[in-house]
Amino acid sequence: MTEGRAPVEELPGAALVREFCGYLTVERGASEHTVRAYEADLEAYLRWAARVGVDPINVRYRQLRRYLAELDQAQYARATIKRHLSALRSFFRWGTKVGRIESDPASVVLAPKADRRLPKTVSLHDVAALLAVYGPVDDEGNPREQTPQEMRDAAVLEFLFSCGARVSEASGLRLAWVNFREREVKVFGKRAKERIVPLSRGGAAAMEAYLVEARPQLLDGRESEFFFVSNRGNQLSTDSIRKMFKRALAAAGLDQSLSPHALRHSFATDLLEGGADLRSVQDMLGHASLSTTQIYTHVTPEHLKKIHGLAHPRA
Repeated sequence: MTEGRAPVEELPGAALVREFCGYLTVERGASEHTVRAYEADLEAYLRWAARVGVDPINVRYRQLRRYLAELDQAQYARATIKRHLSALRSFFRWGTKVGRIESDPASVVLAPKADRRLPKTVSLHDVAALLAVYGPVDDEGNPREQTPQEMRDAAVLEFLFSCGARVSEASGLRLAWVNFREREVKVFGKRAKERIVPLSRGGAAAMEAYLVEARPQLLDGRESEFFFVSNRGNQLSTDSIRKMFKRALAAAGLDQSLSPHALRHSFATDLLEGGADLRSVQDMLGHASLSTTQIYTHVTPEHLKKIHGLAHPRA
């Protein structure tokens, strides 16, 4: 008899969840981050089903409602509950389509109304401070020498803000997709959706300086199809970009709760406040639905007062 721990029994339904995640990766082209999120949400559902004695595959509508109600009682944010339901809907829709699940109760479960929270943004003053951390000029306007790593990190930050790009899009950016002559970049976003985004002058300048001066030093004779490369000449990972962003926030003395996605929010908000139309911003962000972009149409009280003063006949 072999000594040691008894093997951990797998949760019912876990094999089917793995198969679904494989489908997301291979056939839907979902990112690793997206697949991990789906897997985590579905595993939470499987654990709940095992705990309360529910068959997670042959589940009924009322049982799914009970699961979501328990998430609500545990004070999960409504957006989080909505995300869990979205994972369940995708899973059951796929399962019934391929004949692995008999019915789809998730399709008739109503999602909770999401809390209307405005996304965090970075002010233009703070963006300037952030970009100055690794830039060729410090926040007082004095020129300084940059290391190859600093030139790369400055170019990454400029790219994120210039294009409203996601971290995964910066990591996956290919050399062949950057067109300095036209000052535009081809970006592949979620579900491999392609879009063309203009580059700002500052973004193009930082990226071209990195390409000419820093990238060859980082590659040190190696070759890479990726635009942004690590200190060892490999593809710059999403984790590396996020860690670099946190270091830049600390160096600039900015709010540590900000994420790289805040630059994307700022990009969208600044464009709309500058007069860009919603459809164009949707295209530049790569949103599948215009409703996703509409969250950026909020305006500040100061902006409302300005519009009121210009437009109202008795202002």
